[in-house]
Amino acid sequence: MKHKSPVYNVIAVPVGKIKPNSYNPNAVAPPEMKLLYQSIKADGYTMPIVCYYVKEADEYIIVDGFHRYRIMLEHEDIFEREEGMLPVSVIDKPIDQRMASTIRHNRARGSHNVDLMSNIVKELHEIGRSDAWIAKHLGMDRDEILRLKQITGLAALFKDVKFGQAWRPAEEDEEAEALPQADAWD
Repeated sequence: MKHKSPVYNVIAVPVGKIKPNSYNPNAVAPPEMKLLYQSIKADGYTMPIVCYYVKEADEYIIVDGFHRYRIMLEHEDIFEREEGMLPVSVIDKPIDQRMASTIRHNRARGSHNVDLMSNIVKELHEIGRSDAWIAKHLGMDRDEILRLKQITGLAALFKDVKFGQAWRPAEEDEEAEALPQADAWD
């Protein structure tokens, strides 16, 4: 029998029939949840929630996608736009395999490479995007953008940065000589 991936059978399921699993160790920090909301608001749901169907209870237990599910529950604008329906891809596996799937999904997402992220910030800056635009659309704060700009080492990335006047070089050597000198052996 030829295997057909579950993603080819995505179905729309009322969010009320979807339940979280009891074993997912994944947690998403508030800034990333805000970015996930912005992503779903801008792009819609682009990936289905992966669930196991429990026929006796007529409910779907989440294997992967808990945070996408939360976005619908916590944001009325998303709920209304999607008419309370979530895209679901169903897998039929025993609990041990579902647990393993959850962990694989979580770990396979990986993390962003800092050098690649700094290049993205550089490219966005070069096409005219402001730090405020980058912060809003990539879910970054000003410090993170600054650190990524520093990695590229390009002075052009800092052309709009206003630097404070905390340090000023001495105008003349005479000013330095006018200061009292401490004896190095005192």
